[in-house]
Amino acid sequence: MLVVEGGDPVISFEWKVTYGNVAPLGVPVKGILINGEFPGPNINSTTNNNVVINVFNNLDEPLLFTWHGIENRKNSWQDGVLGTMCPILPGTNFTYHFQVKDQIGSFMYYPVTDMHRAAGGFGGLRIHSRPLIPVPYDPPADEFTVMAGDWFNKGYTSLKKILDSGRNLGRADGLHINGKNAKGDGNDEPLFTMEAGKTYMYRFCNPGLKTAVNVRFQGHTMKLVEMEGSHTVQNNYESIDLHVGMCFTVLVTADQEPRDYALVASSRFTKRDLLAIGIIRYLNGKGAPKPDLPKPPVGWAWSLNQFRTLRWNLTASAARPNPQGSYKYGGINITRTIRLANTAEKVDGKLRYAINGVSFVEPTTPLKLAEYYGVADKVFKYNNIPDEPPAQVTKVALEPIVLNVTFKDFIEVIFENHETAIQSWNIDGYAFFAVAIETGTWSPEKRMNYNLLDATSRHTIQVFPKSWAAVLITFDNAGMWNVRSEVWDRHYLGQQLYFSSLSPNRSLRDEYNMPDGTLVCGVVQGMPKPPPVNS
Repeated sequence: MLVVEGGDPVISFEWKVTYGNVAPLGVPVKGILINGEFPGPNINSTTNNNVVINVFNNLDEPLLFTWHGIENRKNSWQDGVLGTMCPILPGTNFTYHFQVKDQIGSFMYYPVTDMHRAAGGFGGLRIHSRPLIPVPYDPPADEFTVMAGDWFNKGYTSLKKILDSGRNLGRADGLHINGKNAKGDGNDEPLFTMEAGKTYMYRFCNPGLKTAVNVRFQGHTMKLVEMEGSHTVQNNYESIDLHVGMCFTVLVTADQEPRDYALVASSRFTKRDLLAIGIIRYLNGKGAPKPDLPKPPVGWAWSLNQFRTLRWNLTASAARPNPQGSYKYGGINITRTIRLANTAEKVDGKLRYAINGVSFVEPTTPLKLAEYYGVADKVFKYNNIPDEPPAQVTKVALEPIVLNVTFKDFIEVIFENHETAIQSWNIDGYAFFAVAIETGTWSPEKRMNYNLLDATSRHTIQVFPKSWAAVLITFDNAGMWNVRSEVWDRHYLGQQLYFSSLSPNRSLRDEYNMPDGTLVCGVVQGMPKPPPVNS
């Protein structure tokens, strides 16, 4: 069964995934290429397009891609994580079918198997607004995708061995912008070219492993127009923090003297400052970038204050539940509060990361398949962490974590960070309202400080050291959905879980049947496929 919506256009891609040498910091390492490209090719789509991607895995190890920020309505079958899908085995191919339903904005994809994200395989995923739905800015002269993140020169297999031995990855070796780091001496090839007097769209994403970055243009301001699927109030910024796993869109006007300018990315909240430069060239411009690069901000309080300036543009039309800003999320009753606290623990002398006292272990049978085939009890236990962090963790369990959530309930999720390192969290399958980030400890009285009017609707949120973040979410998308740390060594060593949102009426109106061609593995292999739902 091809899971598509009748009448909406289909766009198709064929990806050949191979190894190849890459050297973002000048040191060649084994990387992952898509059709020979690093970073991978952009996916250009429009709201409600059906996207078909045939992935040929020419690696010698299993592979999966996730479509970061894509809600996959009624279709967690295509989410591309190990809790919902069997991996694509070496020498085989698999075709993803998903719809970018009622979404606009800048997103990305990346591999989720092992430490493949450290090797590349990531790229931009653009969703344009349909022509009939106006956007709150004039059409740009062109648009560019910028993947800005950290890089480790050890190579992904060495990083995996470090984590498997129970150690921390340590600091990144540097940063890159689209797999490069320019010298700025006038001999660099430009990343992008602009024509004087015109305005351009830049789509930023951070595909890195653990480092937040600050991005800024030499001599130019940025007008923020979109963040993770929300049109934003259009403030101008000299620089913007881009946390791990996050994306946003800005407009930049070429209003300076025609020459080269530096696009700068620098690390945030690290003891050693890392820097990457990309060259932006004016058409017919002359001269290398000036040596005085714009300075980065200092401290995480600056970043917290910037978060508070991010607001949803309620007057803009868009692909969203409330086209005219009439969806009053602040007036909905919260039916459940789930507090998730991250901790670093030692288990048998090895480092693990836990959530509320449990460290996630990837099952050999995808959780979604086990649930669908009626053999969940052979693979995992529901609700095996409490809704509140335990006062004291005496022993960390290693097992899959699955929380049952009631279909269509409105839930408050609090991410609590009692550690000294910044965190970044993503919830698949949904956009949530990022209503608050504050220092200290969360308590019910803190709800008085929530933004219940125009918080951005997004899918990833940062949590500063010794701080908490609150999001509000309607669980109206049936399926098995991943909640994960975007700090990838934490993700790899157990900091993730799944929400299971089952419709009480098994119906195609709420969730698609298991698609034909779905890969099966683990305990469900060889079992008869459950009968499909026909209405």
